[in-house]
Amino acid sequence: MAPRGSQTWQVAIGTETTTAVWDPPADGQEAPVFVCAHGAGGHMGDRSIAAVTDALRERGCGTVRFNFLYRARDLQRPDPMPRLLACLEAVVARVRAELKPRVLVLGGRSMGGRAASMFVSQGVGCEGLLLLAYPLHPPGQPEKLRSSHLGAIRVPVLCLNGTKDPFCDRSRMEDVLSTLGANWRMHWIEGADHSFHVLKRSGRTNRDVLGEVAEVSSAWLEGLRST
Repeated sequence: MAPRGSQTWQVAIGTETTTAVWDPPADGQEAPVFVCAHGAGGHMGDRSIAAVTDALRERGCGTVRFNFLYRARDLQRPDPMPRLLACLEAVVARVRAELKPRVLVLGGRSMGGRAASMFVSQGVGCEGLLLLAYPLHPPGQPEKLRSSHLGAIRVPVLCLNGTKDPFCDRSRMEDVLSTLGANWRMHWIEGADHSFHVLKRSGRTNRDVLGEVAEVSSAWLEGLRST
């Protein structure tokens, strides 16, 4: 069931359209707005996006979910980065026009977070960047870093990755972080993979991990709201 007050938008990108959904915070108060882009194999309503955005809503953050154009056409193969960025740009413009947020945070899961980071590195105005399972490199190829643009990001950044994520070798990420500014904050989720899942023998559940993600993210967002 959609949260109370949700709105569905049709967003034009050139001659094409996609769908976006605004889910207001559970308390109905003015709040940060998080534009959350999905991963390569996901969509705006998949379990990973829904779990994170629902958890953030319960903690006072409004969220906007949307489909990239390839998903709007029910395709599996992701669009090239320029089309991803054009879609994100159109959605953000709609968010600004409809909601006029005082605190706007961009980001998303995996590929969606990477697209958002490239968008923000171009100087797009926002108050923060929230990256969930950032894909630093392809699995098994830690030398192929996707980090050349990260140093151009000037807004506060919170990046959350699992210590068992094959897309983000911890030592490689730590090396990259050492070259970035104090605006970056990295949070490692012990034992979690790229989907933020953990093994049963860890003594934790996926729900526990989701709670950690939500608590860390909401505390960081609260810091943005108070500045």
